[in-house]
Formats: sequence, structure tokens, C-alpha cells
Amino acid sequence: TMTIHNENHIVEVHVRSGVYSSDTIFDYSRGYIATRLLSKNACFIMKINKDYIPELQEIGRLAFERKTMKKIYSPNNVWVQFQSGHSVFGNFKDWLLYGRPIEQLCAGLPLYQ
Repeated sequence: TMTIHNENHIVEVHVRSGVYSSDTIFDYSRGYIATRLLSKNACFIMKINKDYIPELQEIGRLAFERKTMKKIYSPNNVWVQFQSGHSVFGNFKDWLLYGRPIEQLCAGLPLYQ
């Protein structure tokens, strides 16, 4: 499921698929994406790269098209592969940078940046 909060410039994506379940926040006001992989009990954070990540208005349009047309080709489909490195636990400085929505998603979990 996808929820778009235009007033806060945030998109929440919840995938429920057994071991592949995840929660993702696109925080356009801060410029970061955070994905919490439920099976790994970890959070992955990356900076939004405007060359690859659709704008907030574009995500809503793509979601509408996908829902109504069922199958659509778009060059804006995003696939991300994370490589595990060393993790850190978020501290006060990290949460100031990433913002409250990402803190609520990832607090207490190892962060991979």
C-alpha cells in the first residue's frame, strides 16, 4: 500500500509479502529514503537522487496509472540493491538530519547508509 502525504512531502510504502515485507518512507522535505526490512530487522537509508527517484507528484501519477492500467512500462521504476557494510545506531545528530518520520521508522535498529 502507498500513502502520499502531500502537505508533509512524505510517501509511505508498506509491502506485505512474508519474509520480503518492508516499510519505506520517502521524505522529500529532508531528501532521504528509509527502508525497514522486517526480516533483517535493519534500516537502510539513502539520499534521494533526483535523476533516479521520481518527484512526489510523479509518484502519485505513476501509482494511479499502475492501479488503473494494471501493467505499465515506465523508465521511472526504481530498483535499489543494498550492500551490507558496517551499521551504526542512529544518534541525535542523525535524527536531526533524517527527520522525525524516518526516526520513528528506524529508531533502535542498525542503520546502513
